[in-house]
Amino acid sequence: MQDLQTRLAQHTDLGEWTQQRADLAFVTVAREHLHGLLRHLRDHEGFTHLVLLTAVDWLEDGQFQLTYLMNNRAAARDIGVRVLIPREGADMDSIHDLWPTAATYQRELREMFGIDFPGSPRVDEEFILEGWRDMPPYRRDFDTLKYAQEEFAERPGRVSKDPETHMKQKLYPDGA
Repeated sequence: MQDLQTRLAQHTDLGEWTQQRADLAFVTVAREHLHGLLRHLRDHEGFTHLVLLTAVDWLEDGQFQLTYLMNNRAAARDIGVRVLIPREGADMDSIHDLWPTAATYQRELREMFGIDFPGSPRVDEEFILEGWRDMPPYRRDFDTLKYAQEEFAERPGRVSKDPETHMKQKLYPDGA
């Protein structure tokens, strides 16, 4: 992967490079370099398969991290490309022109995190959360407990148990 890092550095400004294993590396790039880097990886480095596109909410830093994971089947290696974008007014260029399947990931990230991908097919249509009107639920400042208490009735007879104590009682009913 060191040779790949050297070749990529000739084409774009690379940020942090992390070698996880011999067959897996991650690189951070500025958003303006993403599309060109992904095209280069696909067209010249053999990373023809988009494995996933996901996000991490770095609430304390006020940003989202998008991670694009690509696979080079012939060389049996993967590369993850990370991009940091601001949480407020979060939007990112679409990559559906490079990988049409990216449109599905982008729809999910729009709905679950509130990250917009202008121009991506059907990105504004409801996808998973039909009728959802609250804050995107994968944002870390979404209060799951508050939402559940407001939306769902309390069920009588439901109790919470300490998992450790409960399992000891189930496994050792005689207290042994």
